[in-house]
Amino acid sequence: MNLGARHILKIFVAGTRGIPDIPGGIEKHCQDLYPLIAEMGHDVYIATRKQYALKKYREWKKIKLIYLYSPVTKNFEAIFHTFLAVLKAKKLKVDIIHIHAVGPGLMVPLAKALGLKVVLTNHGPDYDRQKWGNFAKTILKTGEYLGGKFADSNIAISSVIQKIVKKRCKKESHIIYNGVMLPDASVQSDYLDEINAAPGKYLLSVGRFVPEKGLALLIKAFKTVNTEHKLIIAGDADHETEYSKQLKHIIDADENIIRTGYLTGENLRQLFSHARLFVLPSYHEGLPIALLEAMSYGLSVLVSDIPANLEVDLPEKCFFECGNAEDLKNKIERLLQNDISENEKSRNKLQIIQKYSWPKIAMQTDLLYRQTMHPAQYKHFHK
Repeated sequence: MNLGARHILKIFVAGTRGIPDIPGGIEKHCQDLYPLIAEMGHDVYIATRKQYALKKYREWKKIKLIYLYSPVTKNFEAIFHTFLAVLKAKKLKVDIIHIHAVGPGLMVPLAKALGLKVVLTNHGPDYDRQKWGNFAKTILKTGEYLGGKFADSNIAISSVIQKIVKKRCKKESHIIYNGVMLPDASVQSDYLDEINAAPGKYLLSVGRFVPEKGLALLIKAFKTVNTEHKLIIAGDADHETEYSKQLKHIIDADENIIRTGYLTGENLRQLFSHARLFVLPSYHEGLPIALLEAMSYGLSVLVSDIPANLEVDLPEKCFFECGNAEDLKNKIERLLQNDISENEKSRNKLQIIQKYSWPKIAMQTDLLYRQTMHPAQYKHFHK
């Protein structure tokens, strides 16, 4: 058999809130990946949660969007929506259902029982997130185990996650990283004018208003930094909590800290293009797309020394001790004193091209789909 031959497949994607322009790392992953899969000729469907879609499309960039109900509750929203998605995938007689994240992975046995081929992408141990209680953590761990054990093919977005899948599920998985496109930097600054920020005079952080993103730690450290730079935080809460309300209150009380809410498109491009330093203080990540985006823009970056961040090849100066506000403050001051070198910019962009480019990721995903459908003919596909 010619391994280069294209096999046109009917692929159904579940586990994401949906696309386009719906906030979230998995949502960004799907929005960038699946247009490329569709361009290869595959018939792609993506299940989208109705309440997140500001505008409804029958088709977007050759992808058919399926709008399904989901309850507005953080504990059961993803799992219930994935349950409906599996039933829809069966009705559509798809070749493969590709489920994203460990919570939705709880539905993998159902998909298998209905005779579907299943690919599962593990984006990280969500049960480590601080927002979940013991019951939710148990459900997520069960989803990780059942999904990893019964899926026809497993994808891990980092070697750290690959080791988790092997240890907990006793299954091999294929590393296919998150990715970014190399951007054209924006020369516009009208959005910065609108929020009263000057190019090169602010630190940028991007993330949801949940405890594991470490934004409270960043704010605490920033307040002690001796600088005229401002701090801009792009993000919001999916579900308003006491934590997110308190975080917004602290931000709004400080004239040197700006919150923008969720951003996409040109406004976000301007923030990345003109930032002095990008900071990611997370306690937990899978493989952060926001960090890869900052690197693709040639920014100086500072990130917590958690395993997911350490997997990205960065100099030691770019890491601070996770949870240590004093170390974070000291590292911010040190990086603000020195511009990122052109050599370091080139090195980061080369790393994006070689490991984290969407065209390469799309080709790897396409090959895995073909192997999932015809395992005997693709048995030499390397994990």
